[in-house]
Amino acid sequence: MTVTSQPDQHSSAAAPDLAQLLRPVVRESSVSEVAKRLLDHLSAGDIRPGTRLPAERQLAEALGVARSSVRGALSALDVLGIIEIRPGSGSYVREGTSEFLPRAINWGLMLGQRRTQDLVEVRTYMEGVSARLAAERASDEDVARLEEHLRHMRDAGGDVTAFIDADIAFHLETARIARNTVLSDILHSIRALLQVWMERVSDIEGTVSGTLCEHDAVLQAIRDRDPEAADRAMAEHMRMASARLRASVDGSADGSVDGSADGSVDGEA
Repeated sequence: MTVTSQPDQHSSAAAPDLAQLLRPVVRESSVSEVAKRLLDHLSAGDIRPGTRLPAERQLAEALGVARSSVRGALSALDVLGIIEIRPGSGSYVREGTSEFLPRAINWGLMLGQRRTQDLVEVRTYMEGVSARLAAERASDEDVARLEEHLRHMRDAGGDVTAFIDADIAFHLETARIARNTVLSDILHSIRALLQVWMERVSDIEGTVSGTLCEHDAVLQAIRDRDPEAADRAMAEHMRMASARLRASVDGSADGSVDGSADGSVDGEA
């Protein structure tokens, strides 16, 4: 069957032929399973912002599920701010990918979505390469900028937003110092992941003190121009940061963490 959708005056882009994208849900239908399938295609860029989605009946037929499952999934995506349901008009993908991507990543983490887990894994290895190259190539001025970012983290106090901004700036600065344009572009492109990562773990006990200590170790290794130490320090930071992220996703009551060796996030969130 072919799924089509006609644009109206509210839509800036016609919906794609979702029959080519969506596969029937194999296991028993559920709202979360349908929402995950839709979110996967939205986050992959298969459906552009401003696009009107096909009607519930068409989506249900394409996915091989009941309309009630599609209706519940669309309602969940609407609550998350990923789509907008306009009575009498249809469901639209919200404009502004800069706002959409953090929501998609955040929900992907909670659902144990494979694509998001892969993104976390890639970030872990990219950061290690970035730190190693930065230690090899840093100038005194580069080190001074890293010291400033770390100082801003310490000075943030209870200002979570300021702390997160300084943390992200530290990592992006490290990538810039590495002087590898491809690596830098990749890490900049997943900035939304860094933002979500820090926002999720900000209330985990020990996050601020642990993060400061781990960043200080990375900075010291780069200051010493020691690539091996920089790689190890960043790997340890990623291990502990991933553990804190896993604790937040699992809803750990006591906020305790015990880092995993590979820095991955448990998919059974």
